[in-house]
Amino acid sequence: MVDELSLSEGEQRRPLPRQKTLALLVGRVTTIKLGYWAALTLIELALPRVLDRGFTERFPLSIALAAVITVLALAWARWQARVIDRRAGGIERGIPTIATTFAAASVVASPGSLPLLLIERAESLEGCAPGVSCHLEAILLWVALFAVGFVLIPAVFALSLRSAH
Repeated sequence: MVDELSLSEGEQRRPLPRQKTLALLVGRVTTIKLGYWAALTLIELALPRVLDRGFTERFPLSIALAAVITVLALAWARWQARVIDRRAGGIERGIPTIATTFAAASVVASPGSLPLLLIERAESLEGCAPGVSCHLEAILLWVALFAVGFVLIPAVFALSLRSAH
């Protein structure tokens, strides 16, 4: 009987999140994050081969290219948060969707940053005494890029979701 009571005027019952919608949400954020880290990894692998220079001369270009890839990933996240899927519909902003954006996508996609970490670790040793890191900035770049993928991309996605109102 309680389920059949009408809501007061102007009040609407929100639909519960559906599995298709949550799968769409996780899939989109995961794809963006994996694409982000894959692009950065490929750039870091190619840069020493394309530019026959030492780490110190290459590093500013690494930062510049990482900044460009970051801007593209953030724009992609903003766009994907607003796209309506033919089968699952749109994703509305709410506490469950925001929490899902951060939790599930981070757990699924975060290991995608590990190849980039390995590359940056190798670059931190480039031209140094054996076993000694003399380019800590390579590791700091990875930490910054990991933070972008782990926090900033999901935040932009979550904030760009359509409002429920």
